[in-house]
Amino acid sequence: MKIAFAASEAAPYVKTGGLGDVMQALPTALSKMPENEVVLMLPYYGSIKYGSEFKTKYLFCFDVTLGWRQCHVGLFQLVTRKHGPKVYFIDNEQYFCRDRIYGEGDDGERFAFFSKAVLASLNALSFWPDVLHCNDWQTALIPMLLKSEFATAFPYTKSVFTIHNVEYQGWAEETFNMDVLGLPAQYTEVLRFGKDNASNFMKSAVVMTDAITTVSETYAGELQYPYYAHGMHEILCYYPQKMHGITNGIDETMFNPRKDPALASCFSPATAAAGKKANKLALQREVGLTEDEDSAMLAIVSRFASHKGLDLLTYIADALLRRRVQLVLLGTGEARYESFFTDLANRYPGRVATLLKFDAGLANRVYAAADIYLMPSKSEPCGLSQMIAMRYGAIPVVHAVGGLHDTVPPYDPATGEGRGFTFRSYNGDDFLAAIDRALALYYNDPQAFADLRVRDMKLDLSWKVPAAKYMALYHEITGK
Repeated sequence: MKIAFAASEAAPYVKTGGLGDVMQALPTALSKMPENEVVLMLPYYGSIKYGSEFKTKYLFCFDVTLGWRQCHVGLFQLVTRKHGPKVYFIDNEQYFCRDRIYGEGDDGERFAFFSKAVLASLNALSFWPDVLHCNDWQTALIPMLLKSEFATAFPYTKSVFTIHNVEYQGWAEETFNMDVLGLPAQYTEVLRFGKDNASNFMKSAVVMTDAITTVSETYAGELQYPYYAHGMHEILCYYPQKMHGITNGIDETMFNPRKDPALASCFSPATAAAGKKANKLALQREVGLTEDEDSAMLAIVSRFASHKGLDLLTYIADALLRRRVQLVLLGTGEARYESFFTDLANRYPGRVATLLKFDAGLANRVYAAADIYLMPSKSEPCGLSQMIAMRYGAIPVVHAVGGLHDTVPPYDPATGEGRGFTFRSYNGDDFLAAIDRALALYYNDPQAFADLRVRDMKLDLSWKVPAAKYMALYHEITGK
């Protein structure tokens, strides 16, 4: 099957969040299936074009029409990658050689250009995919373009649209179609959404795509409710037959405690007890915590943002630290949380470490050292951190929403089943109670805690199962 992915980011070329991880892993997993031919289309950002890490070759150039304008498209192909999907970069320095990849005043126009350029480039390459898989608002115009301006070029191509984060939908002026896209007036109605009659990229994708996926089964259901959907439930409720929830995996080659060069001591499920202890002591020395191999180490690796549930942690912080615990917080974000956690570390020296940065190697050392991983997110489409934590032997304590509900079934002390500790009501007292259940197992039944840790480390959290589910969906919508 011929499969094309279009996305605004993909690791290792450019990454700001979970989308970048998925666009590295899913196309790669699908390309390993012998029946597939997979390509990945990305913007040629200045950081890629003028960096030295990735070698590309120029293929050709042409123009696409954007409103009344003719816009240059240069197409480059990655040549430094030996395995995996073919990677192509759409070049236009006016749109993509910026200091940042998002947050510009003309983002709508930039990614409208990218969407048209993706389709025009695939046509120029004579690559007419069976499935064109689009991701988040930046490529949400593609399903509509595929069935309008490019319908003749791609008469048999089906589209899939994945909602990674419904909060960001791609809003533009009511006149966006007339000013930028130049499609017939009927498509202005497809874009129109909300009381101000604004244009909404994601709404157009929901209406025009052949299938919608979200990044976990539970999140697919949650998007039918106003609390989670940021208004998009008003449209999604009309297309339940299109909706599919497929929980993400993680790259188990990248996140592998057996071989991770960032760790003080690599370890496997069989050597987890010694390995976790060695990494805990090493991290305590590295970040200035009191060396104590027996005290429970709790950790968070996250953006410091309100939807990550950090208001719950600020509420319970002093009560939590009356327990025998150490707390490691790694990340950056909203000033109020950075200030609070910095002050917390100053008030509890040797017991709290607040690390206001992001460092991938340090993050893995935190996962490897931690006994318990905290993830109280208010909402979480899928979440990768809880899966990485389990891979590194840290038992998760999570708010049972979205992908956290799907990947962390609650531990049952009677049967020993489950993967971690959960709470359902979004409040600090229930969060603290879930932590207390984890601490009780850690201190009162260390063998049961160790057994749970080993079972979590042995889980198959790879992309094999999700990739197979995507293939089943592709076969369903194409009839192939």
